[in-house]
Order: sequence, then structure tokens, then C-alpha cells
Amino acid sequence: MNERQLEYFRRKLQNWRAELLSDSRDTISGLQDSTRNIPDVADRASEETDRALELRTRDRQRKLVAKIDAALRRIDEGEYGYCDMTGEPISLKRLDARPIATMSLEAQERHERRERVHRDD
Repeated sequence: MNERQLEYFRRKLQNWRAELLSDSRDTISGLQDSTRNIPDVADRASEETDRALELRTRDRQRKLVAKIDAALRRIDEGEYGYCDMTGEPISLKRLDARPIATMSLEAQERHERRERVHRDD
């Protein structure tokens, strides 16, 4: 992968990270603003369900930010774009679709098949 391609992925990852962090800040301020006492039990339950869903989504995004940070470190270390399992280059098409990918498509499919087999045991 050449420098121009690496810079493209670095920017893509940094923009994605900034967007996730911005959404997270919006969620935190929204949750703080919406803390109110709702007398109706059904309305309160509905609001709590919405909050729980929002917090679960933010938790997933927190984990995604950690993966983005790891991908940015791999770019800095010169390891980005290579499969962790085989050491082969990951296709640019796959990286463009999933810039945090650590395995080639073939290695990922093998991993998922193995995971399914062992999960059934």
C-alpha cells in the first residue's frame, strides 16, 4: 500500500472516530438534559427502555473507537492492511468497506466458520 492510500485510510478512520465521539457527547448531554420525573409508569418505562438502548449503542461505539485507534496505530507502525492470520495484504475494497478489518476476507470467513462449529459444541 502506498503513502497516498495510507493517508486516505488514516483520514477516513480519523473522521469516523470524530463522528462517533461527537455522537457520544450529544448522547451524554441529551441524557443529562432529559433526567426528569415522569409520573406515568408506562411513560417512565418507555423512557428507561430508550435510555438503555441508547447506552447499549454508545457502548458498541466505544468499542468501535478502540478498534479505530488500533487501526490508526497499525498505520503508524506500518502494519495496516495486512491480515493478522496469514500476513497477506487485505484487499483495498475490503478495507474501504471496513477500514478496521484485521483479516482478509478469506481468513475472516474461515474464522467465522470455525467459530460456528465450536459454538455448537
